Amino acid sequence: MYLCTCMQQQYPSIVLENAVNEFAKLPGIGRKTALRLALYLLKQDTESVEQFGNAMIELKKSVHFCKTCHNISDFDECEICADKNRDKSTVCVVENIRDVMAIENTNAYKGVYHLLGGIISPMNGIGPGDLEINSLIGRVAQGNINEIILALNPNMEGDTTCFYIYRKLADFNIKITTIARGVAIGDELEYADEITLGRSIVNRINFSG
Repeated sequence: MYLCTCMQQQYPSIVLENAVNEFAKLPGIGRKTALRLALYLLKQDTESVEQFGNAMIELKKSVHFCKTCHNISDFDECEICADKNRDKSTVCVVENIRDVMAIENTNAYKGVYHLLGGIISPMNGIGPGDLEINSLIGRVAQGNINEIILALNPNMEGDTTCFYIYRKLADFNIKITTIARGVAIGDELEYADEITLGRSIVNRINFSG
């Protein structure tokens, strides 16, 4: 039986409490869910738990970030950037790997990507210097890019980031577009259905700032 007070959950084991504390650090995981996950692992055999732990360690040690687009990769360059059939002159700017996966699932885009690693969010202490914006400017400055597609979530932070990038790239002779608003305001790309997201990419419009 788990004892509890009005102030803090009490655990029968320090080891269990430590495990719960670690799970609770994950985004979207509250302490009740963290406890459920910890107890689930406790019921599994030692080999299964070791496999789980080793997979997490291997994830941290072995996964690379693409030297060009910052996508997650097993190598220094991701499969998309290394693919000779992709249109390297068209770069789709997204927030993270989940957005790349969502767009790739549409089969409507054949260019390459640039992952910012987030969006500008003063409320969360994230500024332009915390994102991969300078490396994007560096890619454009090399002169091999014809179009930048700003495919960020259609909310205040996403629009702010798009406008900032647009201003930074204004002096370059390139086309700057954004996805069509088939994705509803406030929605996240990773949750948009494939048809809607695919049409938003195909029917992209010029970004006017």
